[in-house]
Amino acid sequence: MEIGIVGLPNVGKSTIFNALTSGNAAASNYPFTTIEPNVGVVAVPDARLGRLTELVKPKKTVPTSCRFVDIAGLVKGASQGEGLGNKFLANIREVDAILHMVRLFKDPDVVHTMGGVDPKRDVEVIETELMLADLASLEKQYDKVSGKAKSGDKAAKEALVVLDALKNGLSAGKPARALGLDPRSIQEFALLTSKPVLYVGNTDETPDPAVIADFQAFTKARGCESVVICGKLESEIAQLSGDDRAMFMKDLGMETSGLEKVIVAAYKTLGLCSYFTVGEIEVRAWTIPVGARAPQAAGVIHTDFEKGFIKADIYGYADIDKHGTEAALREKGMIRSEGKEYVVKDGDVCHFKFNT
Repeated sequence: MEIGIVGLPNVGKSTIFNALTSGNAAASNYPFTTIEPNVGVVAVPDARLGRLTELVKPKKTVPTSCRFVDIAGLVKGASQGEGLGNKFLANIREVDAILHMVRLFKDPDVVHTMGGVDPKRDVEVIETELMLADLASLEKQYDKVSGKAKSGDKAAKEALVVLDALKNGLSAGKPARALGLDPRSIQEFALLTSKPVLYVGNTDETPDPAVIADFQAFTKARGCESVVICGKLESEIAQLSGDDRAMFMKDLGMETSGLEKVIVAAYKTLGLCSYFTVGEIEVRAWTIPVGARAPQAAGVIHTDFEKGFIKADIYGYADIDKHGTEAALREKGMIRSEGKEYVVKDGDVCHFKFNT
């Protein structure tokens, strides 16, 4: 699953991307430093994985991960091609979710392309450009679907109803995800504003509480998650390792880094959760959509596991954390045998049985 980092130029996208991935994306105080998108794979922090490793002592431990894509800054007029907008919009179209970076910090040495810090305006500029791009895309699709509907095509008639609702909603300034339509009915139109969004406010080391409160209230009203971090500080933390990092964070009164909060919130925004497989060779976290049934969860490991699924022996992370071993859980009757209809929960430990 890919998460695209978007926002106006000079809001800190590449700085955060570098900190997230320990990458080397270009970062400067000039617009359009990033032209081609940078891609990095980031492990999803999960303390449960560390605890399972401690209990089982496997040969290796493998976390689950998300892919982050650092996309160049959009500007007003991007939907008409301003600032290489068409190219960057195409990059956004390819990701599964959007991490929208918003500038909350003031710095005279870092140019603000809109003239000054105004989070609400900045969010609306980006959202408007995405909606205009979606409207242009729908106009192209409308004629084609309309022609089929006139010839009596039932599926086209149904699609036309959805298209009308989308056009009306977008024209009224509402993103596709906020229109209350069945996500499956709009999936085929590949709209930018149908993608889930996580807002990340980038502040400085002495943030203004009123600015943060306004930002959080604004994003909550839009029905989206938000996280506030200091990009500069997170970059410094990311460059440290082990005891140095722990000591630095302790001095700052931080239990977890802002980047960890961003990754976990992005994972949640995508509607994902994790289950685990445990053994002497490997302890591993696996990513599944919330609501996935046991065969689909097994299929993430290998398609043959899904095709030949028989059953799954399952217990919860909390149970092994408390009792220490699978043998103890088996003795207490805490390992369940589940079939094809079982919905795998976040934190389940699964042993799948299947036919080859």
